[in-house]
Amino acid sequence: MATHNIDGLELNVDRGPNWLFVKLRARQPLRAEVPQIADKLWSIATRHFVYRLVLELDNLEELPNGMTGQLVLLQERLAQCGGALRICGLSAECEGKLHDCQLDSALPNHASREKAVMSSAAHAVALHD
Repeated sequence: MATHNIDGLELNVDRGPNWLFVKLRARQPLRAEVPQIADKLWSIATRHFVYRLVLELDNLEELPNGMTGQLVLLQERLAQCGGALRICGLSAECEGKLHDCQLDSALPNHASREKAVMSSAAHAVALHD
């Protein structure tokens, strides 16, 4: 497992078959905004040549301002390479913030990394039917 740091966040990266699993942890009280997280995660994905990411967010009590925009930016970049972004473990408060931004359907919260990966497989099957 590799560890990266950005703006008070620790990113623990675990590589699975065809997916990168990134667990975010706040190392200190987060700043009001978390800029450039999309760039950091994109850099990690390109280094591994893996464009499917599951972000495990169960250790974040809140989504800092700008995080939702960064997630959308990352999702768009990954999709351009045939990849995907899935999230799991959001608190009810964070899930509510995604809902308020009308992103809960574009970035649904999954109960676990396994369910996030399985939702991708189910989505792929539905597209081919």
